Amino acid sequence: MKYSLYQPNQIEELKHVFYKTFSDSEGVAEGTSIGDLAYDLMTTTNENDLQVFVATENAKVLGCIIFTRMTFENSVNAFLMAPVAINTAYQGKGIGQALITFGLQTLQDQGVALVFTYGDPNFYSKVGFAQISEQQVKAPLNLTYPEA
Repeated sequence: MKYSLYQPNQIEELKHVFYKTFSDSEGVAEGTSIGDLAYDLMTTTNENDLQVFVATENAKVLGCIIFTRMTFENSVNAFLMAPVAINTAYQGKGIGQALITFGLQTLQDQGVALVFTYGDPNFYSKVGFAQISEQQVKAPLNLTYPEA
């Protein structure tokens, strides 16, 4: 398994990874929405505000995570990790955890102080995340499940 920064020529393949992964778990409408979101983030976000990491095996993308810069009044260097997708057939094998760890270490090496995400605290705590409330840090968008 290889973990690396994405290459711009992978954008369509990455969009499909998000589409397929979320379609499998949440339905086609959600897969389309997340696939389009990932595509839009990769094609419209300033390169200084975007970090995209992939897990590949034999040149096939098995997973992808997208980090986008968050801004705060105190100018702390922070990113939001979302969305995250691991090909359904490869879930539960540690690929997601390894990819997230690779991405977080790369960001830390670049001087990023904070990374936020939204999701299952039981999963994300395995890679170093701690649960916080919206009173501590306001979410960039309204959260459907603010306790996650």
